[in-house]
Amino acid sequence: MELITIISAFTGVSFIAYGINSFISKRMIREFKRWGLADQRKKIGACQFIGGLGLMLGFEFDIAVIISTLFIIVMMLVAIVVRIRIRDNISDILPAIAYILLCVMIIYLQVYS
Repeated sequence: MELITIISAFTGVSFIAYGINSFISKRMIREFKRWGLADQRKKIGACQFIGGLGLMLGFEFDIAVIISTLFIIVMMLVAIVVRIRIRDNISDILPAIAYILLCVMIIYLQVYS
């Protein structure tokens, strides 16, 4: 199995799960309140779900990979800003940074392989 397939599947499934959890998880509902984004929870959850789904569709449609990874990168950059603004620990910010790095790898592998 190719590296891009593994990274894309992991990232896609992760964001589909995050999107779904944004709607149903009591813990995630509390987190959105803590972040000051309670009123945006459903929109953000839908965006997460769409980004993950786009990555999965990317197995059939190359353009979906690029669009979805750029979309996820933007979401993760905003997540980093929010977490810095509320003074979260660096350990809470690291997952967003990791997803940005994974998305950069996906784009690189998509374009140069």
